[in-house]
Formats: sequence, structure tokens, C-alpha cells
Amino acid sequence: MKNFPISIRPFGIHAVLIEWPQEVNDKILNDILFFSAHLKKECLHEGLWELVPAYNSLTLILRNDAIEFDAFKLQLAQWYGEKQEIMLEQKYLWRLPVCYENEFALDLNEIGEKLKKTPQEIIALHTANPYTVYGIGFLPGFMYLGGLPTELEIPRRSTPRPKVNKGAVGLAGKQTGVYPQESPGGWNIIGNCSVPIFNPKNENPCLVKVGDKVQFYAISKAEYDLHKIEAEVGIYQFEKIKIDA
Repeated sequence: MKNFPISIRPFGIHAVLIEWPQEVNDKILNDILFFSAHLKKECLHEGLWELVPAYNSLTLILRNDAIEFDAFKLQLAQWYGEKQEIMLEQKYLWRLPVCYENEFALDLNEIGEKLKKTPQEIIALHTANPYTVYGIGFLPGFMYLGGLPTELEIPRRSTPRPKVNKGAVGLAGKQTGVYPQESPGGWNIIGNCSVPIFNPKNENPCLVKVGDKVQFYAISKAEYDLHKIEAEVGIYQFEKIKIDA
């Protein structure tokens, strides 16, 4: 499989940051995921390390000890050159319901004026295609979703809100995402996802992982209210579709 030029640098005394070319595409993300899987299976002691993949990087965190960086850098470069294309975890396409009605779509009309599109055109574009999960962070369970149509690219708000509601769906730059909990935030809010994708009480708190895909679909306020009740009592069934490797 193809290797990319990578850089390896210390990230504090307990971590190393490996960076790939600064491009956002699935080939680079897949290479990061393959190398991460190779390290977990063949190279690193399970339980001692935490590996965090993202857009163009992989962070390796040694939980208890300091890293001898110079020697470890050489070892990582060798492992990267030797990596094999091994079986990754099953990827899924998650279909998530979003209500785009006015009470949730705080910035939809303003975005429409800036982009010269009607709210209906924005919703149609936002739901047209799946997005790739390139990273999870900022908040636990916050998905950075790449693949936003160029017609919807818009800068973050100049003044962040002190409170953005849980489930809010926003746009910022080339990305879209869902706020997994109430938080300050500067993304442009166009709707609200009716079901939680992050629950700290679960054994696996975040349903979605890096490399998965997400596609939104529009729902009514009545459907939104029903989903909220179903999620609260634990009977909501997420729609997920296996993605072939």
C-alpha cells in the first residue's frame, strides 16, 4: 500500500505526534487508520498506549512513562515502512435525523442571506451526501465531519454563543458537526439532531468512530419529539449501514 511522507515530533514527554500531508481526503485518513491498527496489533503493548487518529495526524500517548523520543522516532519510521494492510474495524454509515425548523435553526436564515440560498436549498444540500468522520474531539463525542458541499462553506460566527444546545447541528468552514452536549460554541446552527450519539453511561460512550460516515435526513418537529422520548426510554434504534472495505 502507498506510503505518504510523514513527520514525527514530540508532543510533551508522554506523547508523540505523527503528521501526514495537510490534505483532507479519505486516502490519507485510511492510511492513518491502517497504521494505527498495525501499531495496535503488531508493535505496541496493549493497555499501555492510547492512539488518537484525526484528519492528518495520529497521536500516540504512553499512559505512565516518559517516551525516549529519539529512539522511538526511528522505530516508528521503521514500523511505518513495514506496515501491512490489515483488517480494520467494520465501518458504518450512520443516518442521523435532524429537525431544521425555526426553533432549532438559529442561523439558517442568516446563512441563506450570505450564501444567497433559500433555507430549503441549504437543507437539501446538507442532507444530500454522507460525510466522513475525520476526528472526534473539542467535546467528548464531537464529530468533525468533512465533505461539506462547497456551496455551504461559511466561516465560524464572529462572536461565539455562550450556550449551544445539545444536539445542535452546525456549519463552520468546510465542516459540519453535532454538539453532543450543551456547550459554548461558534458554529452556525442550522438544526438539531433528535438522538444522542454520545452517552457517558455506555461502555462505549461514542457510537461513531473516526473513519465512519454520517448522513443527515430532515424530520418534522413531531418526529423530533417522538425520537427524544424513544431515546430517553432506551428504545430508539439507530440506523446504521455497513460500509464495504
